[in-house]
Amino acid sequence: MPVKNRFAELHDDITAWRRDLHEHPEILFETHRTSATVAQKLRAFGCDEVTEGIGRTGVVGVIKGKSTASGKVIGLRADMDALPIHEETGLEYASKTDGAMHACGHDGHTAMLLGAAQYLAETRNFDGTTVVIFQPAEEGGGGAKVMCDDDLMDRWGIQEVYGMHNWPGMPAGSFAIRPGPFFAATDLLDIEIEGLGGHAAKPNETVDTTVVASQIVSALQTIVSRNADPVGNIVVSITSFQTSSNAYNVIPQKVHLKGTVRTMSLELRDLADKRVNEICSGIASAMGAVARVTYHRNYPVMVNHGEQTEFAADVARSISGDCAEAPLVMGGEDFAFMLEERPGAYILVGNGDTAMVHHPKYNFNDEIIPVGCSWWAGIVEQRMTAA
Repeated sequence: MPVKNRFAELHDDITAWRRDLHEHPEILFETHRTSATVAQKLRAFGCDEVTEGIGRTGVVGVIKGKSTASGKVIGLRADMDALPIHEETGLEYASKTDGAMHACGHDGHTAMLLGAAQYLAETRNFDGTTVVIFQPAEEGGGGAKVMCDDDLMDRWGIQEVYGMHNWPGMPAGSFAIRPGPFFAATDLLDIEIEGLGGHAAKPNETVDTTVVASQIVSALQTIVSRNADPVGNIVVSITSFQTSSNAYNVIPQKVHLKGTVRTMSLELRDLADKRVNEICSGIASAMGAVARVTYHRNYPVMVNHGEQTEFAADVARSISGDCAEAPLVMGGEDFAFMLEERPGAYILVGNGDTAMVHHPKYNFNDEIIPVGCSWWAGIVEQRMTAA
């Protein structure tokens, strides 16, 4: 597979960086060691500017080309945070932090963007400015939005932004992408149901919240089967059912349900929000209970922009010879916030036949490092061709 020779030379170094990050995972915005490591390397590479503390613990590096006459400014983003999962890989460089591991490959994303940054700072074979963005808290913290709210795009004049994620099950080093909606909006549900608790032997003297909650769990599935357009993309999942009593002979006063709604359009998102509230309040009222719904609008739908998607695919083809059409993904990705701010695209790079992300035995495939680095560099060099 053709890659830039420099990345073949740097492969061992970048692998070592990746494995060091893997040994020291940090969650959400607590990426203090990771961020410091990134900033130190960017300065050592000779970046024109390195700024820490954007979006709390994010890091931004600026690399100017041999010329900046084009006025073009492109952002490249990698996520840095790990997951609250106990690692079970048995690797010699496995996590040294109990209950935390890089189970999604963000260590690989960070290492690959560092490798690309070193190459771009060495060669500067482009006309414009590259902004490398190292983001915390992708895994549930909305770090992309926090960085954008911290003036990321305007402060550095970013005009386009590109992201990448490894993908287990795709051949190692292959690429896949799609224009338009790609990753789903990922909303969160908290449903508090209150009835009248009492003795399990006298249900007639209670308002049984477990029965009310069970009816609600079942009825929420009608949003998908009877309210949404059958060709739409929507998932409603209740994932936690917690009662206020764990006794065998007590009907609990309260039940707390948690769950998630995944949608691929604003119309479906609005529909789900409306129907969740109507179903919960209607069933609870009919059975003598009260339901309080908090519908948290979390990550929006991640939408790839058409022109930038085709360009990103062309760069991928120049490296691997092909770029497949990616499937819709009902998982979420907070790069969506950056794509709401600026045109850009997000691509998948194959991780090979490995455990799926978010699995305790997942590991990033170091063999794809030169491919990912080449794509990052190609985005810059082909979009901002030197005069």
